[in-house]
Amino acid sequence: MRCIQKFDQRQRFGIRHYVVMREMNRRSGRRGFSLIELLIVVAIILILAAIAAPKLNQNRMHAQETAAIQQVKTIHTTQTQYYSQFGRYATNLTELGPPASGQAGPSAADLIPDDLAKGKKSGYTFTVQGGPNGYQITAVPDVFGNTGRRTFFSDQTLVIRENWAAEPATVTSKEIK
Repeated sequence: MRCIQKFDQRQRFGIRHYVVMREMNRRSGRRGFSLIELLIVVAIILILAAIAAPKLNQNRMHAQETAAIQQVKTIHTTQTQYYSQFGRYATNLTELGPPASGQAGPSAADLIPDDLAKGKKSGYTFTVQGGPNGYQITAVPDVFGNTGRRTFFSDQTLVIRENWAAEPATVTSKEIK
């Protein structure tokens, strides 16, 4: 019976019309994407991600380096405050940080946040060495080439110096302008 109906449809509409309708029905019944189409889309996404990932890492390192420079400036400011309050420079970051308990004093002046007082912030490790006539600040990336590409040095002169190698910057390193 079905064959007769198909034959009748072909005669009524013509064979050409029947072929076009059959092709349209086959296409409209197709759902979703083929495997090849999906693989092409995934490949394009992976290529774009491969292009964007190095730039993202460079931008993140630059942001962490900028944050490290700002932290060095913060330490300068707090060393000035510490000197005006206690008549000497802080010998380490702990003396600039918050007290474990009780009031702020020379051993913990509560001038910088706790994470900076512990020596690690924004992918950098900070150290302060103070003495009666001045102090030195060094900032070194936690993982050179990943959290930062530069090391920094500064002292009571407020000049920040940089080194583009893994060795810590020193008083003779190039000045940041």
